[in-house]
Amino acid sequence: MKIHEYQAKQLFREAQVPVPQGIVAKTPAEAAAAFQQLGGAIAVVKSQIHAGGRGKGTFKEHPQQRGVVLVRSAEEAQQNAARMLGSVLVTKQTGEEGKQVQTLLVEQGLDIARELYMGIVVDREFGGPVLMMSTEGGMEIEEVAAHSPEKILKEPVDIDYGLFPYQARNLAFKLGLEGNQIKNLELFLNKMCKFFLASDSSMVEVNPLVVTKGGDILALDGKVSFDDNALFRHEKLKALRDLSEENPFEVEAGDWGLSFVKLEGNIGCLVNGAGLAMSTMDLIKLHGGLPANFLDVGGGAKVDQVTKAFQIILSDKNVKAVLVNIFGGIMKCDTIVEALLGAYEKVGFNVPLVVRLEGTNVELAREMLAKSGRPIISATDLTDAAKKVVASLKA
Repeated sequence: MKIHEYQAKQLFREAQVPVPQGIVAKTPAEAAAAFQQLGGAIAVVKSQIHAGGRGKGTFKEHPQQRGVVLVRSAEEAQQNAARMLGSVLVTKQTGEEGKQVQTLLVEQGLDIARELYMGIVVDREFGGPVLMMSTEGGMEIEEVAAHSPEKILKEPVDIDYGLFPYQARNLAFKLGLEGNQIKNLELFLNKMCKFFLASDSSMVEVNPLVVTKGGDILALDGKVSFDDNALFRHEKLKALRDLSEENPFEVEAGDWGLSFVKLEGNIGCLVNGAGLAMSTMDLIKLHGGLPANFLDVGGGAKVDQVTKAFQIILSDKNVKAVLVNIFGGIMKCDTIVEALLGAYEKVGFNVPLVVRLEGTNVELAREMLAKSGRPIISATDLTDAAKKVVASLKA
């Protein structure tokens, strides 16, 4: 689960992680009032969406307007906020459709001496959290990794203790910090790593992490994602979820206990098992098609869940064909066919449908399909299914 920058910074404050003073604004008048309340000569007005690259992003309605702007008066804050609020911001991470800005964060200007990068992620190779830092603050970390990987410093984070003091000092020396900057970074990283562990985060990123001319270390940005599987332990964090930032298909699927991710292709996929779903998408791509979604109905889905899965797939106007790939173990093949035929009755299939079945009750399921009288294309194996669903688009 992702949250907004202003929400992340509120959590940072509660964890005693230093952040700039900031005020949330939902109207142009509130943005102007926030500038005055902050009391400085400059402030930054920042669009709040679940995507990076906001500073370089532009609005569909106002192509000259950036998603993050520096302002020098309450009037400037109000004017920029009027263009930003309610408009659609397009960045590298949003895609061409962009995201509508509904909230702004007005933040104090800082006397910045240096910009660094800091991120904490779960590293599967290490088997736990890893803290990453770089001198290339403000840069996309993917670009740094591609062109200057030696500039990315890493330290493992102990899941019981957090980050040890010597690790923080080593990072500070390698980053070229000196004097009170070293102690301030040690305190900052200690608090941040404890926050990561205590909140069951899956990712925390601060880009840039700034060093002021006075030697203070502050999180100028804040991106946080939480492990969905651990949210039952964090009722407070669950309340921060912004459904308007999420794909409605994915939200609906989640409400029904389905694992669904919207993609950009035109071949809908319904599969039981995450690994099998990934393999199905790979084979579709291999044979010249593009999957429209990842959808895992799980091993024990009920008929109504599978019916809902079909409804979600067919609600996507980009879907021009559907591939059903079922290996019946706990999930019986005849259950899938019963749901499939039920979906025909409820929503109707107006696109080609290819079905590959194997496993428990497969003969019964195939017999049910044959007797249904529906124009369903049967496949003998997964490769055959991928070829047939791609070919159906050209028929």
